[in-house]
Amino acid sequence: MLTKLPGPEARKVLEKDQKYVSQSYTRVYPLVVKRARGAVVEDVDSNRFLDFTSGIAVCNTGHCHPRVVEAIKGQAEQFIHMSGTDFYYDVQSTLAQKLGAITPGPMEKRVFFGNSGAEAIEAALKLSRYHTKRPRVLAFLGAFHGRTMGALSLTASKVVHERGFSPLVPGITHIPYAYCYRCPYHLQYPECEVACVEWIREDLFKRSIPPEEVAAIFVEPIQGEGGYIVPPPEFHKKLYELAREFGILFVVDEVQTGMGRTGKMMAIEHWGVVPDIIALAKGIASGMPLGATVSQTEVMDWVPGSHASTFGGNPISCQAALTTIELLEEELVENSARMGKYILGRLMEFQKQHEIIGDVRGRGLMIGIELIKDRETKKKAIEERNAVIQGCFEKGLLILGCGENVIRLIPPLIITKNEADTALTILEEVLKKVELNQK
Repeated sequence: MLTKLPGPEARKVLEKDQKYVSQSYTRVYPLVVKRARGAVVEDVDSNRFLDFTSGIAVCNTGHCHPRVVEAIKGQAEQFIHMSGTDFYYDVQSTLAQKLGAITPGPMEKRVFFGNSGAEAIEAALKLSRYHTKRPRVLAFLGAFHGRTMGALSLTASKVVHERGFSPLVPGITHIPYAYCYRCPYHLQYPECEVACVEWIREDLFKRSIPPEEVAAIFVEPIQGEGGYIVPPPEFHKKLYELAREFGILFVVDEVQTGMGRTGKMMAIEHWGVVPDIIALAKGIASGMPLGATVSQTEVMDWVPGSHASTFGGNPISCQAALTTIELLEEELVENSARMGKYILGRLMEFQKQHEIIGDVRGRGLMIGIELIKDRETKKKAIEERNAVIQGCFEKGLLILGCGENVIRLIPPLIITKNEADTALTILEEVLKKVELNQK
């Protein structure tokens, strides 16, 4: 750190932002970025930070990976835009073929391209209703699927997302997720991976929602905004079997969990389930705007004009995505699994030493640290979580929260052991300070 944060140049940008930019964004600390390379971000005052946010799980290949930059430059010199909605270009169909190959299942697949995760979810929602001719959809408490109206209607992680925007898309019902503490059936069914699925069949489908009217179940393999909640081993399998029983589509939101983030190309691979539809974005193109809805061919049966996107699947983003996938397949998925195991192991040692840590959980480089007031009551340490995030920022480590009291660590998949050790040293220093202040 060369200046007090925010520095003088950063303050100029913050004043301009305050005046001209929508204040609906959720900035948690005053980082004003000038440049970034690998896992390091430099602000406009030349302060340097170790990035354990990856631009919110987007820059999986690190910031400005030279091969991705070259791919972007090369395509920009050919043509920048021609709209895949009305015309053809090879890079789009090549990427669609590649996404079909790297997503679970041997069946033929088709891909709809948009610009973001929310658009990928919107397309999945529309496709589910179109294909099944059914009006209802199930989603989960704690879920985050985006902020456009259809995606927002599937979301149930924070009330602020929905306040002031009703009425939302009708026909969507939220149910408990896995063994989450929110589940009111936890005491009734000790083995919650069975409970939340059996409750759907034995209670919801008999008392409230006719299963023959349900088009799809939307689920995150690991809940993101809901608190990085990892479901038990049988949850997705049983949920998938339930969907099959009633002819319901199984739709997986891999926007945050996909593209190597959890140590596998797609997080749902940890549970051995093959979805009908997968929504992708974030890490797919190393920072370029791109969303993809990958569907089994027999499901993506809509006709021309049913859905489209002017900029979706633009050639530059598609070229960046193809290079991103090459890097993931060569080494980064493997590094995600290896470094994730290492960081989780270190954090579990932290948990033994610091009572403020209630739980450590995750897969690969998608790791959550739940903070609590004390181990007896397990009361959520919300203010303390926020203080840890701010304290790390001031010491040069970028992290974010999720849920009410969880820190999330989502570094680029290029992260090295030395960088991980540096981040963990800073994190532990801040945890100790916050823990002392708590007492």
